[in-house]
Amino acid sequence: MKPAYPLEDVRVLDFSRVLAGPFAGRMLSDLGAEVVKVEPPEGDITRGWGRMRAGLSGYYTQQNAGKESVCVDLEAPGSTQLLRRLAGVADVVIENFRPGVMARHGLGWKDLSADNPRLIMLSISGFGQDGPESYRAAYAAVLHAESGLVARQAEQDGRPASDPVLSIADMNAGLHGLVAILSALHLRERTGRGQHLDIAMLDTMLVTDDYANFAVDGIPLIRGGGEVWEASGGPIMITGDFRMIWKLLVKHHGLVDPTPEGADLATKIRLRREAVSAFYQSFPDRPALIAALDAMNLAWGDVRPNTAAFASPTARSRRTVAQVDDRQRGSRPVVQSPYRFSDAESGVREGPAYRGEHNRAVLARWLDAGAEEIEQWERTGVLDAEERP
Repeated sequence: MKPAYPLEDVRVLDFSRVLAGPFAGRMLSDLGAEVVKVEPPEGDITRGWGRMRAGLSGYYTQQNAGKESVCVDLEAPGSTQLLRRLAGVADVVIENFRPGVMARHGLGWKDLSADNPRLIMLSISGFGQDGPESYRAAYAAVLHAESGLVARQAEQDGRPASDPVLSIADMNAGLHGLVAILSALHLRERTGRGQHLDIAMLDTMLVTDDYANFAVDGIPLIRGGGEVWEASGGPIMITGDFRMIWKLLVKHHGLVDPTPEGADLATKIRLRREAVSAFYQSFPDRPALIAALDAMNLAWGDVRPNTAAFASPTARSRRTVAQVDDRQRGSRPVVQSPYRFSDAESGVREGPAYRGEHNRAVLARWLDAGAEEIEQWERTGVLDAEERP
């Protein structure tokens, strides 16, 4: 008997766009949920980001592979009623608009839960649904600044403040939203009731900050983690407290303390660091350096270009890059979800959809809508679809 997908009996209506919500929806799809993405006639803006193949972008593909697409014009009469019918038979609704936007269209939590008391609705916003700053526009970079990440990194690196090249706040919010959805589905098994999940990106940044204890305790930050050193074969990341690393190098490789008697602490640290730097660069090749580090059981990492990370031995063996249909008789790569089960399936199953590609199939399957009713929605402009390349 073929193993099942964990969420194959879950229906998800995904109104979200760009990243935080779409990422949560993509992970639910990879876990087996039936995810239908609802888009306006202009489509998710990310349909134009990245490499295009057959009219589908790389960014959109990565975050929306495996989802079906329904395109509804919310300005058309009858659109709200149609979407409420879809939400009425869904298990989960995902949205990441500014607070109040869904309610203005008659699609807020009070509206949808009245139709479907078992519904679980995930709302992702920058500052929460009803706080003093809930009205603010919020993108990942805004939350990186507001959470202290940008200022702290600049201070620690001694460089001008800049935003990291990674949408950490969006990914954090998507992952915490995923945890909340799974928890609410479990709770619903006991209570029979749905939940409204209010996920603020600011909260997710602060709670996933392992340096937060220094800030809330009001004490100076002690930086841990790793440090990049120049070394034989190129830069290398070494993790661990420098004092511990020094002791290991003295013990295993006979480094001699170059500090003259009576030198102050700053001089002692500088000279020891110079000795360690020279040691890392003293090997004839990279394998010899790695052998020396492994002999001390030091944790190290190659400072790889981003593209090389996907070709690492581990990434290849775990098939971290999957191939999906590129809609032009070929395939294109997407990064696989990380879930590996002992006796269940997971992973991306289909490529991305064109806007409105599944209008008829979804409405027939979810609502038992007949051809005449669907054609009426098409004639009145409620439904839309793009022309395929």
